[in-house]
Amino acid sequence: MDEDTGTDRLALDNQLCFSLYTASRALTGLYRELLEELGLTYPQYLVMLVLWERGSLTVKELGRALHLDSGTLSPLLRRLQGAGLLTRERAAEDERVVMVAVTEDGARLREHAHSVPDALLCATELSTERARVLQESLDALTRAVEGRAERARPAQDGNTPMRQGPAEG
Repeated sequence: MDEDTGTDRLALDNQLCFSLYTASRALTGLYRELLEELGLTYPQYLVMLVLWERGSLTVKELGRALHLDSGTLSPLLRRLQGAGLLTRERAAEDERVVMVAVTEDGARLREHAHSVPDALLCATELSTERARVLQESLDALTRAVEGRAERARPAQDGNTPMRQGPAEG
């Protein structure tokens, strides 16, 4: 119990992570409903959003934009390619690089997706301004957490001592 506030800091309802988790699950479920008529899952929708916004990208660039590794991204891209919404082609100058681009069908799908952001705001009863402020707060939180992880990584110059684990007994 926190003596200053009289609240149990370990109570589930007092955990920021739990609030973020439940909000994420609720929004993902809402997106599932909104995206059903487009024939997309939420992760597939995110892939398409990036490609509609940025055009042709490498798999590596797409993964960086979505914070996904290639093991997660490859099956998504394979399904979207199978649905005729994007192409994957090896770059002529470097066969290790795979370029991803939207097809004509994928570009047409963008017109149908225009209603999704407004439908989401309507369903969540958030004003555009409140949604913007919330998004900025969440982006700042993500940057802070990711920055902390980067600062905690030991330098790769060989001058940083390795952290010792607990002694084995």
